[in-house]
Amino acid sequence: MAEHTSMLHIRVDDDTKALATQALAAMGLSVSEAVRLFLRRVVIDQALPLEMKVPNAETRAAMEESRAMLAARRARFDSAEALFDDIEKNRRQ
Repeated sequence: MAEHTSMLHIRVDDDTKALATQALAAMGLSVSEAVRLFLRRVVIDQALPLEMKVPNAETRAAMEESRAMLAARRARFDSAEALFDDIEKNRRQ
């Protein structure tokens, strides 16, 4: 049986809508998806959800690297030892 849904209408000025649409698109979300996500988090947490921001350039690059690795089915490190060596090296920086 299909879940019953309701239409939600809100009013917001055109500039806010345009800027929010642009920012949400950068996060991979539509305005409708963001509103649904917001409402689900309110229900689950019984509080306002945490702040979401557009990722900076370094984070976007890491996300793209991760997606490419998943698509190629390859790991960044050949072994756990190589991973831990990299962590140690970068921890000291």
